[in-house]
Amino acid sequence: MGQLHIAKDAVQLSADLAEWISNYIKEVLTKKDRFTFVLSGGSTPKLLYTLLSAKPYSESIPWEKIHFFWGDERAVPFEDSRNNAKMAYEELLDKVGAKAENIHVMRTDIGPEESAAEYEKILKQYFDGEETTFDFVLLGMGDDGHTLSLFPGTSVIHEKDAWVTSFFLAAQDMYRITLTAPVVNHAAAVVFLAVGTGKSETLKHVLEGEFEPDTYPSQVIKPAKGKLLWFIDEAAAAALKA
Repeated sequence: MGQLHIAKDAVQLSADLAEWISNYIKEVLTKKDRFTFVLSGGSTPKLLYTLLSAKPYSESIPWEKIHFFWGDERAVPFEDSRNNAKMAYEELLDKVGAKAENIHVMRTDIGPEESAAEYEKILKQYFDGEETTFDFVLLGMGDDGHTLSLFPGTSVIHEKDAWVTSFFLAAQDMYRITLTAPVVNHAAAVVFLAVGTGKSETLKHVLEGEFEPDTYPSQVIKPAKGKLLWFIDEAAAAALKA
C-alpha cells in the first residue's frame, strides 16, 4: 500500500508535497551529483509546479542538477494544449531556468514507436549499472484507476520487459507514449498524487481491494526496493477504512 499522507485539501496537499520534494532532492544530492525527476501530466500537479517554481523553492532547490523526464505523453504536437511537456514547461521548467540539456521530452515530432524506442535508449544509458532507475517519479491516478498511460483493459499494464512503449488508445483516438511498470518499479521513490471525491471509490479499491490490475492499473506500481507514497486529500481518502 505504501505510506499514506492525507491533507485537508489540494492546496495544503500541494504545499506538503512541495516541502517533501525539496527535502528529498537535497538529501539525494548529498550522495549524488544529479537528481532524476519524472514529471506527471494532467491538471492535478499544476498547483504543485506553481509552488515549486516560486520562492522559496525556486531559489533553494539546485535546479541545475535536476534531470527531467516524463511518465507519459499524448502523441500530439508540442504546441497542442493536451501535450504534457508543454504544460510542464509553462508551469515549472521555464520559470526555474531548467537546463535544456537536462530535459528529456517524449518526442511527438516523430512516430510514436520511434519515440518510445528513442526514449528507452536514453533511459538505458542514464541508468546503466545503477541500482535504481529514477530518483523520483510523480504519478497521478485517474478516476478510472489509470496511471501513466496504463488504462483499464490495455495490454501495456502487463508489460514485463520494455521500459517505454507506445500504443493506439481507441477511446481517445490517439497514440500514447508511456513508461511501463518495470522501469517505474525500479525507481528509488514513487509518489501518487490524488485529490477530489471523484477518486475516493477507486482509491479504496486500489489500496484496500483485491489485486485487479486490468480494472485498476495503478495497482501494478509496486517499487521493488524504493519507497511508495500516496499524497491524497481528505476528499479522495473519504472511502478508506484506514
